[in-house]
Amino acid sequence: MIAKRIIPCLDIRDGQTVKGINFLDIKEVGDPVELGARYAREGADELVYLDITATHEKRKLFSDLVKRIALHLNIPFTVGGGINELRDAERLLSAGADKISINSSAVRNPAFIEEIAKAYGSQFVVTAIDARLEADGKWWVYVNGGRIRTDKELFSWAMEAQDRGTGEILFTSMNHDGTKNGFACEALAHLSENLTIPVIASGGAGKEDHFAEVFTKGKADAALAASIFHFNEIPIPVLKDYLRKKNIVVR
Repeated sequence: MIAKRIIPCLDIRDGQTVKGINFLDIKEVGDPVELGARYAREGADELVYLDITATHEKRKLFSDLVKRIALHLNIPFTVGGGINELRDAERLLSAGADKISINSSAVRNPAFIEEIAKAYGSQFVVTAIDARLEADGKWWVYVNGGRIRTDKELFSWAMEAQDRGTGEILFTSMNHDGTKNGFACEALAHLSENLTIPVIASGGAGKEDHFAEVFTKGKADAALAASIFHFNEIPIPVLKDYLRKKNIVVR
């Protein structure tokens, strides 16, 4: 079995790490460089940094922060936010990022996935998808940090992103985000069963059991969480020991 990955996520706004609930009620929680270095020491497998307002506000101050992060980390990290053209990806990769995550720009211009994959390789491209399960029973994709609903549906869009060359899918359930009630395991299992690329689960982590569930029932390749790590509710070494006792292979 391929080892499952534990990935702390750091949402960035104005250079600080923040956290919200259902994409709202945003609060600052700390310095992204210091938090990232702490997670690396504690055994995180990777980190994800997302500038949550870059697309909306069209800011590109993120690269300076990425350079500082790269100086303090010895594990891979992905960055996203405001990546709208190839030179944006080049700038962030040159600053030290190991992968880039695209979301709104990919939805608006799906060929952008192919462009980056062709330039740098699929292994450098993560397609992030924010989706909400709505009254019609469908998962609808949102852009601009969850502000705008699109006409794209989660599963068909994930398949298209794979076909266009993305290396991974990072799926955030907007229904579960920040609630600590568990991941969207049914939707994640459907993604994992129908895609050949890794699926990263995001949204809903609140206790150790949720990680066990997302790796078994949800069949995710990696699990991403924020507040439980930011506030030290579940230390990463404790979580990994718990998963090993459940016979789940972790790094």
